[in-house]
Amino acid sequence: MARQKRPPTAIPSDDAVRALLERHRCPVPFHAVRTRFLGNIASPSLAASPLQDVKQLWGGELPVFDGEDELNEFMTVLVMGLWNGLTRHQERGHPFRLARFDTDATAAGLARLALVRREELDGFVDGLFGPHRELDLPERARRALDELARIRALADGAHGLATEPVGADPGADIAAVIAQFRELTRIAEHEMHETVLACTRARRQALASAMVARPTLH
Repeated sequence: MARQKRPPTAIPSDDAVRALLERHRCPVPFHAVRTRFLGNIASPSLAASPLQDVKQLWGGELPVFDGEDELNEFMTVLVMGLWNGLTRHQERGHPFRLARFDTDATAAGLARLALVRREELDGFVDGLFGPHRELDLPERARRALDELARIRALADGAHGLATEPVGADPGADIAAVIAQFRELTRIAEHEMHETVLACTRARRQALASAMVARPTLH
């Protein structure tokens, strides 16, 4: 009798992942969890693993579960669902998209947008490097990270401008700054995807070169 194949796990909705993170009091917001996972998926470190990265969301240990069913749900949603769903972005035809939401042309709206983008970029870099302070990255990935650092600095500056209006130019056009962030978002997405592609190629090449044919013993 032929063995039946297990159906693939459906990618959970964003709302389902958010609900699970909130229920287990995850200190990392959902938008940063997505980018952290993406960075870790692309990491050239051969020691990178989904379970270790999930633990880091809670400071190095998994949250406490009421039973096996709750643990299974947790792993199904975060690892088999969200994590595995993000692996498709290792292909050029599946670029990653940062969080999208309506933004009011107000200081509060700009502050939220800038904070989310900053947290997303921080999450991506944290996931990519993991516990390492330095990594041997492909040249294309290094250039991309330089550009992401520039965008991160702009997001940090915009957040400071929006949350500390004292001394800011009262004629500053918040709507124009928000419009600029739309372009910066597009650039960040492109550079993140290029980082993922470059690191994925490098990791696959490293794995291929590490494979050794079994010797013939006489």
